[in-house]
Formats: sequence, structure tokens, C-alpha cells
Amino acid sequence: MEDKKKGTRKRITRRPADSRAEKVDYSTSRSFSDRPARGERPARGERPARGERKFDGERTPRGERPARGERKFNGERQFKGERRSGGYSKPTKRNFASEGMNAMLRRKPQVTGRYSDDDTAKSEIKEVVRLNKFIANSGVCSRREADTLIQSGVVTVNGEVVTELGVKVNVLTDDIRFNGERLKGENKVYIIMNKPKGYVTTASDPHAEKTVMDLLKGCPTRVFPVGRLDKNTTGVLMFTNDGEMAERLTHPSYNKKKIYQVVLDAPLREEDKAKILAGVELNDGVIAADELEYIDAHDHRQLGIEIHSGKNRIVRRIFESLGYEVRALDRVYFAGLTKKGLKKGDWRYLTEGEVNILRMGAYV
Repeated sequence: MEDKKKGTRKRITRRPADSRAEKVDYSTSRSFSDRPARGERPARGERPARGERKFDGERTPRGERPARGERKFNGERQFKGERRSGGYSKPTKRNFASEGMNAMLRRKPQVTGRYSDDDTAKSEIKEVVRLNKFIANSGVCSRREADTLIQSGVVTVNGEVVTELGVKVNVLTDDIRFNGERLKGENKVYIIMNKPKGYVTTASDPHAEKTVMDLLKGCPTRVFPVGRLDKNTTGVLMFTNDGEMAERLTHPSYNKKKIYQVVLDAPLREEDKAKILAGVELNDGVIAADELEYIDAHDHRQLGIEIHSGKNRIVRRIFESLGYEVRALDRVYFAGLTKKGLKKGDWRYLTEGEVNILRMGAYV
């Protein structure tokens, strides 16, 4: 048809006859005016209870419904988290650094392995020792002071005065006395701790606000820490009153391994990683890591480093020499010992089987 004002043809569109849209009969549709007036509705108290209301389907009363764990589903439902009683846990975020660190530890022999609780494991217990060592182990004095006591004639072995140095005694059968009082070798104690941050590793320091000994108040035996961890370093720390064991675990000639988890302020470059493995020059000599790994493939600031040197602050100094700052340092492995099962600040006694394995020097 033509528009009279403009003289142009106006197009009219019509709905196709086979349209899928359904026609609505507005003459029969319900409007708001069809609802009953407020006064005509049943009062709230007269309405049927929730369980008595009628529905097109059949509803099970609330008290008769099956428990959550007994409900049946038409198909298999997929859960993002593990199912637990009373609901479902939220999916946990993967800790790639922890997984990488555990993978590195699994390649190492551990005292807490399958023989850790075997109290029958054979050990190299020395029955015959020097007299001055036995006196020192009895808690009387140091070895050097024990030599002075022996020469002064106040020590007897099986009723005879001994003044000669270097005499050996049997700790199981000989009767050893000091000023007439029989000496007994002090019971050896071995403790493993998960050291927290902020504690100084020392037996006594009047200038330290907190020391690791403050965490051992429940231990009645006088012990000392084996090796050192600086104030801001956490992780595996051992205590004992066995000087021979402490020397075996810390002296450089025994090459005991230590593994640390390191967090740097910046990703470690590949060329710097190669330098650390080859050896870096420090003010006290060249030092090289035995192993160095990225424990998180997505974050190269997080590393696992294995080293056998016992020099002071050695791990921090290695990275600082290349321009990195160590933000966190955690010792996770020391001569076969780990902190497995210990929270920060907790400690426990080593089992006899674990001590025997350490005595044998099975793990470096």
C-alpha cells in the first residue's frame, strides 16, 4: 500500500502459517483480577500443614526421608571433593612445592623408614671404652677434667686405684668408682624436633629472647642441640647427651647430608642453578650443592637443595652470593632424619631402632 504523505510503498510482514510459536488465547488466561480477595483466602492458621499439602506427585514426609548417605541417584554423580558425612568437602588446591619436595625426599634413605620401630636392629655398641670417656659420660666432668681426676688417684677400677691415662674399661662388667661412689654411664637420650622460626639454637644464651631449649621443658634429661639452625630457619633439629653421636653427625669427615626447602625473592635463573651445582666462590672457599631442583614447575622461586657442608649459614650465603634473598628456609632432612608427623615446635624421642640405625651410620 502507498503512504499518502510520502508516496512510498509500505511493506507489511505477516507471521508464517507454520510458525512454531504457540498462539495464546488471552480470553481464557488468568489475570490478577481473578485471584480471590484477601478476605476470601483461608486464614494462616487454617491452611494445611506443609506435610499435608497436596501436590501432583507424591511427597515423602520429612521424617521418613532416607539419610543423605542412603539416597539413591539415577546416575553416577561426580564430586569435586571427597565425600564426607554431612556434606562434601571443597576441592583442595594442589601444593606443587610440597609434592616436589616429597618426591625429592622419597629418593633418600630415611631413619623413619621400615626399620624405625625395630628395636632389635643390631647396633655397634662399644662395651670397652677409655676410662676418661666413661667418667665424662657419667656426667661427672669433661674428658680433659677426667684425666686430671685419674692422675690424682681418686678413681678406682674393680677396687684398684688407676692413675695411668688411656686405660680401657668394660662398661658392662667393671666396677668404676670416683671418691668411693660407683659411677654409672648416663642414660643416652635422642630427640628430634621440628624447630619453629624465631628460636635461637643454643643450650644457653642470656642475650637470646627465645632458645630451642625453651621448647624442651618437658624433657628431664640435660641435652644439647646437634648442629645449628639460625634464628629464622625452621625444620629438623636433633638433641642428645651423647657426644660421640653428635660428633658423628656433625663432623665434616662423615659427610652427613642435609636437604633444605628454599623460597627466594625471585625465580632462580638456569645459569645460576648451574653455577651452584658447579661451585660458587665464598669468603671461606668454594662450595657446591650436591643436588638442586625446582620443586614447583610453575614457580622457580621454590627450590630443594641438598648439601653436606656444615658451615655457618651456608645455604643463605650461597644464594646471597648470586644476588638472591632467601625469604624462607626449612631443613626437611638431616642424616636420614625427617620432621614427619611433627608440628612446628613439637618434639619426640627417637626409638631404639632409629638410634641403632644412626649408630651404624647407615645413612649419610
